[in-house]
Amino acid sequence: MTERRPFVPPSPEWHASVAEPVIDPERPIVDPHHHLWERSGMDYLLEDLWADTGSGHNVERTVFVECRASYRPDGPEELRPVGETEFVAGIAADSTSGPGARIAGIVAHADLTLGEAVEVVLEAHEEAGRGLFRGIRHAGAHAKHPDVMMIPGRAPPGLFADEAFRNGVRLLGRLGYTYESWHYHYQLREFAEMARAAPDTTIILDHFGTPLGVGPYESQREEIFDRWRDDIEILARCPNVVAKLGGLAMPDNGFGWHLAERPATSDELVDAQGRYYLHAIECFGPDRCMFESNFPVDRLSVSYRVLYNALKKIAGEFSEEEQTAMFSGTASRVYRI
Repeated sequence: MTERRPFVPPSPEWHASVAEPVIDPERPIVDPHHHLWERSGMDYLLEDLWADTGSGHNVERTVFVECRASYRPDGPEELRPVGETEFVAGIAADSTSGPGARIAGIVAHADLTLGEAVEVVLEAHEEAGRGLFRGIRHAGAHAKHPDVMMIPGRAPPGLFADEAFRNGVRLLGRLGYTYESWHYHYQLREFAEMARAAPDTTIILDHFGTPLGVGPYESQREEIFDRWRDDIEILARCPNVVAKLGGLAMPDNGFGWHLAERPATSDELVDAQGRYYLHAIECFGPDRCMFESNFPVDRLSVSYRVLYNALKKIAGEFSEEEQTAMFSGTASRVYRI
C-alpha cells in the first residue's frame, strides 16, 4: 500500500491518476446499487451518476437504493422516507430523456418493525415511485465499535429476530416486493435465520455482509474471512436469498485506498478481494449474484471504470451466460426492470 494521506473527498484528479483502458466495453450492465443525495459540498445527482456510469462501460440501467436522502421534513414519522422516493422518481424521469443510464428501479426505506401496518407506507412509496418502486431496505447494521468506523450502522441489536420486523419482511413478499439489508459480517447467521423465517420473500444481501477491517477488526482479517466463508455457505442454502457482489471498497472494510496517494487499480482490487467474489459466486451461483457499484460510497477508494474492470477480470473465468447473469440478468429479474 502506498503512503497514507489525511482523508479528503476524492477529486477528479485523484481518480484520473489511475488510467486503464475499458475491458469488454460493449457488455450490457445493470448496476443494481447506487445512491443519490443533496449534501452540502458532496452532492451526488444525475450528472454525477452519468459521469461515472458513462466513463467507458456500457451501463444501460441502474437501481437506486435508499440512503436517507430528502426525507419529508414533517408529517407522520413512518411516512417521512417517502420523500426520498419522490426525490428519486423525479431524477429517474429526467434520466429517461438524457444520454446516460436510465434509473429503472427504486429501493426505498420503511420501518418494518411496524409489521403488517407498514402496508400504508408501501402504498405511499408505490404512488410516489411512478412505477419504479421495487422493494425496501431496512438495514440491520449494528456497529459494536461505531467510534472507529466512517459509516457506522445504527440499527438496534437483534433486529432480524424481532417478530414484528419479520412480519414486515413477510408482507413484502406477499405484495411482490423485495427486502434487502446492509449489515456486518458478525450478523450473517442472524440474517440467515430471518431469511429462513420469510421463505416467500426475495431477500437480497448487500455488500457481502460487510466484512470489517478497521479498529479491533484490522488484525483479524483472516479469522474474519474464515468465519465469513462458512456463514456465506450457510446463507446460500436459503433459496430466497440473492447476493449483491460489491461494496468491499468502503473505508470500513479496511483496505485503505481512501487514504492512499492514488486510488486502487483493478489488479489491486482483484488481488485483495477476488476471493470474496469467487466464494460467493460458488455458493450462490451466477443466477443468484449481481455485481454492484455501491457508488458514490466506493468512489472513495476507486473509480467506476476501474471497479468494473476488476469485476470483469473476476468474471472472466465464467461462461458467457454466467457473466450475463451477474452483470445484468440477475438484477433485471430480481428488480423486474
